[in-house]
Order: sequence, then C-alpha cells, then structure tokens
Amino acid sequence: MRIDIITVVPEILKSPFEASILKRAIEKGLVEVHIHNLRDYAQGNYKQVDDYQFGGGAGMVLMIEPIDKCIQELKSQRAYDEVIYLTPDGQTLDQKMANSLSLLGNMIILCGHYKGVDQRVRDTLITREISIGDYVLSGGELGAAVLCDAIIRLLPGVLNDETSALTDSFQDNLLAPPVYTRPREYKGLEVPEILTSGNTKAIEAWREEQAQLRTLKLRPDLLK
Repeated sequence: MRIDIITVVPEILKSPFEASILKRAIEKGLVEVHIHNLRDYAQGNYKQVDDYQFGGGAGMVLMIEPIDKCIQELKSQRAYDEVIYLTPDGQTLDQKMANSLSLLGNMIILCGHYKGVDQRVRDTLITREISIGDYVLSGGELGAAVLCDAIIRLLPGVLNDETSALTDSFQDNLLAPPVYTRPREYKGLEVPEILTSGNTKAIEAWREEQAQLRTLKLRPDLLK
C-alpha cells in the first residue's frame, strides 16, 4: 500500500509515522507513506496556497491550482484507488470503512486547512470525503494521522498477532469485552475466575456475553 498525504503543514504529520506500529509497518515495507508540502506546487515568491473567498466572509480558502498540480503529478506516476479529502462534512470514519480502505493499493489524502478548499477541488478531483467526527480541527493533518493508523494496523503483518485486530471493538458491531493481565489479584481486586480456568470454549462464550452486555450498556445504538 502507498499513501500520499498533501498538506500545508507537513511538520505535524512527521511524528506519528516515526514511532510505534506505523514506523514498524513502514520499515517492514508493508506500507509507504509520503508527505507532500502543498507550497512546493505554488507560484510566486511567497508560495501562496490560499486566498480570500469570493463573496466575502471570514477565513481563507485553499486554492485549486496548487492542489490540482500536486494531484496530477502524483497521478502521472501511478494509479490511485481513492483521492480522499478530510472534511467535517464527510462520511464519518468507522471500522467498516477502515476495513474497506485497508484493501486498497494506493491512495491520496488531502488535508484541508483554514476554511477548507475551493469547491472545484471537491467537485472534480476528490473521490471520497471522510470525517473523523462531528467537530472542527485547525486542519486535516491530525485526521489524516488517525485515518492512516486505522488503516495501516489492519494490513497483514503489521500487528504481531494478526487476530488481534479481528477482536477489536466495532469489528462485529460490538464493543470489546473487558481484558485483564497479571497480577491475578491486586488490592483485593481479582481477575474473573473463568479467564484462568483454561476452558477455551467457556472463555470465548464469556467474552461474547461480556461484549454484548458492554455494548448494550455503553453503545446500544450499535445493536440496532
């Protein structure tokens, strides 16, 4: 998989890919992540990428020209399955979407900034619009990091135990059951006896029941 991220502030995106699981996935060659500074495709001494919006109003808008140049240059080098724009009014990211995106080969992620991008970008260059939640951030960079993490951890070979991702919350519209580790007893708090019984079938049944109960209590909307 190859992910190309277009941004005005590439510095924000460096850290997430230099540590932990994402770094390991890149080093293993399981994914390529390339960050592109939109200003490299802008004209003039000031490398302007934004301007005032037509019709007046507060806030600057990312211009179509540098975005188009960047995307067209990338497309001239390879085919892309999706060109994604991160925006608060996009389709909300969920586990089902992450699963689907993890099966793709190449994608471009455009990070919005300021008041967003010229609508013509969305009308002609973008194939999918995604939101990470019903709130507004200063830019799409943190959203891009969230999206990449959700996708990359699902790629075969990224996690040490590939079955781990299959038991995460939301994979089957249920929250994950409670988990415990050593010590078996701490300050009078004990691990449920069933988990130390060695009865695999009973343990799986308990986990399924706990997942159902937890979802019913915390996220009943998932069961509809």
